[in-house]
Amino acid sequence: MAKGLIFDISRYAIHDGPGIRATVFFKGCPLRCQWCHNPEGQEPKPEIAVKTERCAAECGRCLSVCPQGAISKNGPSIAVDREKCDSCGKCKDVCVYEALDIIGREVTVQDVMKEVEKDRVFFDESGGGVTFSGGEPLLQPDFLVALLQEFKKKGIRTTVDTSGYASTKILDRISDNVDLFLYDLKVMDPKKHRKYAGVSNEIILENLRRLSEKGKKVIIRIPVIPGVNDDRENMKAIAEYLLSLKNIKQINLLPFHRGGVQKYKRLGKKNLTESLQPPSNDKINEIKKIFIDFGFVLEKKGEP
Repeated sequence: MAKGLIFDISRYAIHDGPGIRATVFFKGCPLRCQWCHNPEGQEPKPEIAVKTERCAAECGRCLSVCPQGAISKNGPSIAVDREKCDSCGKCKDVCVYEALDIIGREVTVQDVMKEVEKDRVFFDESGGGVTFSGGEPLLQPDFLVALLQEFKKKGIRTTVDTSGYASTKILDRISDNVDLFLYDLKVMDPKKHRKYAGVSNEIILENLRRLSEKGKKVIIRIPVIPGVNDDRENMKAIAEYLLSLKNIKQINLLPFHRGGVQKYKRLGKKNLTESLQPPSNDKINEIKKIFIDFGFVLEKKGEP
């Protein structure tokens, strides 16, 4: 029985594909985008999160039960040595203040099916379905394939939200069971892409071309990050590349937002864009015009 690691199932989602959807968030991602608003999806293993605003370190319960000695007092809160922590969850179990949480849980295909099928009536009425996001769902191909096949049998529409960073072999394994791809494009310059996302964009662009040649339905998602990729040169380069593909006409702009700030703190991660502010409406409209002038259709979802 296929199993996978996820960190959330979001019900009644409306920004992850058409209609009302359930979004399954896979844990683990090969990219390290500096603006990532789901840092809890990066590591392919469970992690402890600390809500310092709820913590009362003087109670000491978590310190006394941690078998690894990974927790210590840190002023009014606690500190976690993440090298020692094995995410056993014993600290969470004794925390009466609900200041601790374990992000990431192993689930079976049947676990996911049971949760998602609760909303079948909403999918049918709205043209929605299930979206696999992350993290990066292609990082767990066996689990993803098993899920896609089961949902196809049930007649539930499937969407995969992906960075495209995976082998073509993995992409080919899943594509026949996917109704829609939400495909991220960030930066066209390969050096700049590696600088800000941690990996090359070569395989990402090749996989997108491959999906296009197979006639798959794809909506392009472009995060708009001030000072990183919002310049006219980059957006025109993306438009020109997409114009060379066969059947991709829909674009979804995703303006940077600050929703991940607290998540970084709770996970003990460094936030490289903590001082960054969302792009202005004027900037978003300027970028929209670039794509409209190239003949693309702009999705309304994701607008500020």
